Amino acid sequence: MGGVDKALVVFAGQSLIAHVLDRLEPQVDRVLISANGDAARFAGFGCIVVPDDRSQGPLSGVLACLKRAREMGATHVVTTPCDTPFIPGDLVPRLLLAAESAPEGLAMARDDSRDHPATAVWPVGLAAALAEYLASGGGKVTGFTGAHGAVTAHFPDARAFLNLNTPEDVAAAEAWAKGAA
Repeated sequence: MGGVDKALVVFAGQSLIAHVLDRLEPQVDRVLISANGDAARFAGFGCIVVPDDRSQGPLSGVLACLKRAREMGATHVVTTPCDTPFIPGDLVPRLLLAAESAPEGLAMARDDSRDHPATAVWPVGLAAALAEYLASGGGKVTGFTGAHGAVTAHFPDARAFLNLNTPEDVAAAEAWAKGAA
């Protein structure tokens, strides 16, 4: 995205993170934003910004949010990337339902062609295991989710998890969204 904070890239008239929040906030009690750097850039969103204790990739953000959520009395954290503006309106209930069948209560999204391990529900009880995984040099999301028996919640529309990683992706998604409206 040319060095621009991806969460703040404008898509269809508002930032990518605003799209995600519009879809996620009705499904959860509270939203935490996992982000390093100046937290003030997210001040207008009314969310708690949680930095990594030690940056080791996406799982560091998950761990920081698991710890904060546990302190707040939550039982689970739902994660989704900030550049997925089409996440389903029923994401959280479907992930939680799938998690009921998981040995450790961990579930991730899946469309017809692939898993989306960054879009998942994580029990806060996994924080210690995740900290140990990261301390041992682990860093792959799928390495952790596989080792902890993650199950999948199926979503039929792959566009629901479309990541907008380039200006071309944003333009194509805007064209699609206009055509779908």
